[in-house]
Amino acid sequence: MVEPGELLDVLLAAGRRTDRMTHVRHLPSRPGVQADWPSWADADLVHGYRSLGVDRPWLHQVEAADAAWSGRHTVLATSTGSGKSLAFWLPALTTARSAAAGSLLDPGRIESVSRRATTLYLCPTKALAADQLTALDRLLVAARTRDVRVATCDGDTSLEERRWVQEHADVVLTNPDFLHFALLPQHRRWARLLGSLRYVVVDECHAFRGVFGAHVGLVLRRLRRLAASYGATPTFLLASATTSDPAVSAARLIGVDPSEVTAVTDDASPAGRKTFVLWQPPELPGTDAPWSSLLPEDDPWATPLALPRHVTRGPDDLSVPAPDDVWGDGSLAAAGRTADGIEEPDAAPTGAEPVVLSELLAAVLPDIGHPAPGEGSGPLGTGDRIVAEPSDRPRRTATAEIADLLADLTAAGARSLAFTRSRRGAESVAATTRAHLLEIDPTLAASVSAYRGGYLPEERRALESAIRSGALRALATTNALELGVDISGLDAVLIAGWPGTRVSLWQQAGRAGRAGTDGLVVLVAREDPLDTFLVHHAEAIFDTPVEATVFDTTNPYVLAPHLCAAAAELPLRTEELDLFGPRTADLLGELVERGTLRRRPSGWYWTHNEPASRLTDLRGSGGDPVRVVESVTGRLLGTVDAASADSTVHDGAVYVHQGATFVVDELRLEDGIALVTRRDVDYGTWARWVTTTEIQSVDAEVPWGPVTWGFGSVDVTTQVLGYQRKRIPDLQVLGTEELDLPARTLRTTAVWWTAPAEVLLAAGVTVEATPGALHAAEHASIGLLPLLATCDRWDLGGLSTALHVDTEQATVFVHDAYPGGAGFAERGFTLGATWLRATRDAIAACRCLTGCPACVQSPKCGNANNPLDKAAAVRLLDVVLSHAPAA
Repeated sequence: MVEPGELLDVLLAAGRRTDRMTHVRHLPSRPGVQADWPSWADADLVHGYRSLGVDRPWLHQVEAADAAWSGRHTVLATSTGSGKSLAFWLPALTTARSAAAGSLLDPGRIESVSRRATTLYLCPTKALAADQLTALDRLLVAARTRDVRVATCDGDTSLEERRWVQEHADVVLTNPDFLHFALLPQHRRWARLLGSLRYVVVDECHAFRGVFGAHVGLVLRRLRRLAASYGATPTFLLASATTSDPAVSAARLIGVDPSEVTAVTDDASPAGRKTFVLWQPPELPGTDAPWSSLLPEDDPWATPLALPRHVTRGPDDLSVPAPDDVWGDGSLAAAGRTADGIEEPDAAPTGAEPVVLSELLAAVLPDIGHPAPGEGSGPLGTGDRIVAEPSDRPRRTATAEIADLLADLTAAGARSLAFTRSRRGAESVAATTRAHLLEIDPTLAASVSAYRGGYLPEERRALESAIRSGALRALATTNALELGVDISGLDAVLIAGWPGTRVSLWQQAGRAGRAGTDGLVVLVAREDPLDTFLVHHAEAIFDTPVEATVFDTTNPYVLAPHLCAAAAELPLRTEELDLFGPRTADLLGELVERGTLRRRPSGWYWTHNEPASRLTDLRGSGGDPVRVVESVTGRLLGTVDAASADSTVHDGAVYVHQGATFVVDELRLEDGIALVTRRDVDYGTWARWVTTTEIQSVDAEVPWGPVTWGFGSVDVTTQVLGYQRKRIPDLQVLGTEELDLPARTLRTTAVWWTAPAEVLLAAGVTVEATPGALHAAEHASIGLLPLLATCDRWDLGGLSTALHVDTEQATVFVHDAYPGGAGFAERGFTLGATWLRATRDAIAACRCLTGCPACVQSPKCGNANNPLDKAAAVRLLDVVLSHAPAA
C-alpha cells in the first residue's frame, strides 16, 4: 500500500504540476466501533464470517441486522465499503437455516418443503447480483454449511435453471426488470418463493430515482400485494449510499409510512485518512482552431442512453450552436445524477396551492457555491470575476490528463481506478496509459485495462477478479464500477469530470482506501464551465449535503401501466387501492373508460391477450442491445445500447474493445447485429447527427399578452447523418462519410413559451444575446421544475432556439424524456407563472456574476454550457413575467 502523501507527490511531479491543483482537502480518519454478534445469529454463519476475517461486526451492522430480525423495515445508509451486506445477509441466512433445520425435524411431511423461509435480493445490475452470489458462496463454504440454496435468476437464465430456482432456491438474486416482466406475471410458478418470503433485500436503493425509481416502487408494491395473497408479509432491508432522508426515501420506495422504517445512518466502520484533490488541466499552447469542438468528450458512447442524445448540429457545422439539453442515460449505474448544485426536495407540492417563493428559494439556494460579498465568481480570495475560460484559451482534455496521472500512479506501485464519463473515454484512457507505461516497463502496461458496459459478463467478472487479486493494477472505467461490486484495497481514484451528483461523487471516491486504509481521490475538471466552477469552489463539493432520492409513484403516467399489470396478476380489489396511492380510484375509472380494464363487482380485471407487463419498460432502454460480432470467427465481442447503436456501430465505425480496434462492416438494425473486422487503424470515428423538435398537437394554450404558453405532444427526432474519421492523437479530420440511417423519434409531451421580437426588444436582448439568454433560462427552468413536479432533472430534456419553425418565434421547450410523457411538463404548464418566477428569482438571487451550477449551468448540457447569458436571461424573464396574468 502506497501512502497518499507519496502518491500526491508523484502526481505533482516534483512541483511541475503544482499549478494544476486548485484545492486539497484532507478528510480525517475515523476509528471503527465494533459490537458483539447478536445472540440470535446462526453459530455456523458467525464461524464463517470469522474465518473470512470478520472477528466482530461493526456497530451499524448489528443495529441494522437487529432491526430487520425484529421485523422492522430497515434502511442502512452508510459509506462505500462499510460492510452493508453483512447487515442483511446475517438475518436472512439465519432465518433460512432455522427454517431448514425445522423442516428436517419432520422430513416426511409435505408441508415441510414450504416452511423454508426465502429471501429475494434485488439490485440495479446483473453484475452486482453476480458479485453477491460469489460473496455468498464464499461465506457458506467458510461456514461449512450446504443447507442454504442460493441462485441468481434473470433474463439470461435458461428455462431449466429457472425451474430449479422456482422449486428449490432459498435465496434468489435478481433485478426489478425480471420481477416486472417474468416473476410477477408468472407468480403461480413462484408460489413457493412468494408464500415463504421472509425478507426482500433492495441493494443500492439510491440508484432507484426519477421515473425509474417510481417504476421500481410500483413493482415492489405489486410484489407486496402478491406475497400477501400467498400469506407472506416480508420485511424489507434496503442498503443505500449516504443520501438525504434515507428513511423517507426508503418508505416511499416500498410503499409504507416513514414511521415504519428504521434508518441506520451512523457509520461505525473505520475509515482511513482521505486526501481529496481538485485538479484543473493546463492550458494548451495558443491555437486558432476551435479546439473544444474537436475533443471527443461529448460522445454518444457516454454509457447506455435511455433515448437518443439531443443535439442540433454536427461537428462540421460552424454556425452558432442552438442551445439545447440532452436526455439522461438509463444505466444504473446509471443510472445517478441530479441538479446543478441545487438541492432537490423530497416531494412536490400537491394540488394547485401557491408556492411561497422565499421558502422555495431557501430550499434550493443554500448559501454554498457562491463567493462572499464583494467576491467575483472566480477562485475564492482573488476577486476574479471569470468562471468560464475564454474560448481562445483551451485546456487539455480531462481524459488525456487522467491517462498521464494514471500512468504515473501505476509506475509508482499504486492500485487505482479512473472513472470516465463515456465508454470511449474508458478505452482511450486505458490505451493511452498503456502506451505511456510501455516506455517504462512492458509488464506494467499489461497491468492496465478498461472496464465498461457492453463487455460480456465473463469478461467483466475476470476484470473484477484481476483488480481484486492485484493481477491488474489499474482500471479505466465508466460508472459501471460505481455501484457496490466489491473492489477493495485501492490506493487512488481519479475522476474525469463532475459525475453529476454528490452521491455519485462520494460513491466513486469511496473506492479509494476501502477497508479502513488511507486513499487519494483526484477530481479532474473537464473543459466545461460547471467543472471549472466546482474545482475553484471547494465548498460546493465538500460543505454541501448530498442529494435526496426523488421519485413519485403516484405519477399517473407511470402508475397506469402498473395498475394494468397488477390487475393482470390478480384482479384489483377496492381494499387494495390504498397500496398504490390516493389517485388510484380515479385513474382506474379512466382506464375503464378507455377500455383498458374492465370493472366487475369483485374488482378490476385485465381482459386482453397481450401481457400487461409489456405496457411499460422500467428503464426506457429503447429496445434490445445490438450485439457486436466478429465477422470472421463469429465471436461475440460485446453489446451496444440500442439507442446509441446508430452513432457508435454504424457502417465504417471504429469499435474499440480492450485496446483492440475493429471496423464495422455492416450494421443490421433489423437483426440487432453489428458485424466487425479486426484492423489496426490510426483513426477514430465521430458521428454527425441532427435533432429536431416538432409540435404535433397543442393540447392547451394560454396567452400572456404577446407571450404564448403551450402544452402538447411533440416529436423529438434524432438522425445520424454521417461520420468523420479523425486521426489519433491529433484529431486531424481525414474524411467525412455520409450514412443512410433511419430517424429515431421520441413522441413525448412538452411545455413551451415563446418570446416574440417585441418581448426581446423590451428586455434589451440583442440578436447576438438571444441564444445565451434563452439557453440560460432553459437550464434554470429545468433545474427548478423538480420542485413543482416530483421528478429528477434527468427525467427532463429541453431545447431553446432563437427561431422555431412551428411557433415562428424564439421558444423555450422543456419536455419529458420518456415516451408518451410522464406528467412533468404538464405540471410545469399548470404552474407556469410560479415555475417561471421561481426560475427568475433563482437566477437573480445567485451572487455569481456570469453563471454557475447553482443557477444556469447544467451538468448534462449537450453544448458544454455555451452560450449562456445570465444577465440577459433575468431581463428576458422579467419582461415575460410582466405579462403573466394576476394570481
